[in-house]
Amino acid sequence: MENNYIIRLEKKEEYRAVENLVCESFWNVYRPGCSEHYVIHVLRDDPAFIKELDFVMEQDGRIIGQNMFIRTIIEADDGRTISVLTMGPICIANDLKRQGYGKALLDYSLEKAATLGFGAVLFEGNIDFYGKSGFDFASKFDIRYHDLPEDADSSFFLCKELKKGYLDGISGVYQTPQGYYVDDAEVEEFDKDFPQKEKQKLPGQIF
Repeated sequence: MENNYIIRLEKKEEYRAVENLVCESFWNVYRPGCSEHYVIHVLRDDPAFIKELDFVMEQDGRIIGQNMFIRTIIEADDGRTISVLTMGPICIANDLKRQGYGKALLDYSLEKAATLGFGAVLFEGNIDFYGKSGFDFASKFDIRYHDLPEDADSSFFLCKELKKGYLDGISGVYQTPQGYYVDDAEVEEFDKDFPQKEKQKLPGQIF
């Protein structure tokens, strides 16, 4: 990985370029087509969106990566509401994947979130990648994923404390922010403003 990149806050005039990057990165990965580019479009106007943690990675004037954070909550079993963050979508340009850029962007973002005083980040991801940046299974923190049956595999649901001990003595249910749930018809409409790409049903897709 070349160290000639900068990580900075996203600018308004870059929104479409970033959405395009996200679209390219997620296209046909988890489903035929993708919705992540529309999700970030919607989330930027969400009250829970954190502008101070809306990052892009730039190299030689080209945006090669992005990450963003949203406020959400754990509904604790004792009745308390615990403030936490969720993250993503996070992506790196297809031609630069698996070269260390993703981890560099992730680690920078998490450090900034900690500096702003946030206590923990929970989200859905692959432990093989995110474990290298200190994430563990959320079940180890006694945090459950909403709507998931007791015996279901929750190995996709990860957590990292940004303040040590922030989740000590807490058990409860994590709530995905509503902004992540988008309407398929709205995604279809949004796609019309982007270069046309073929949707494909591929092995390994989960939807």
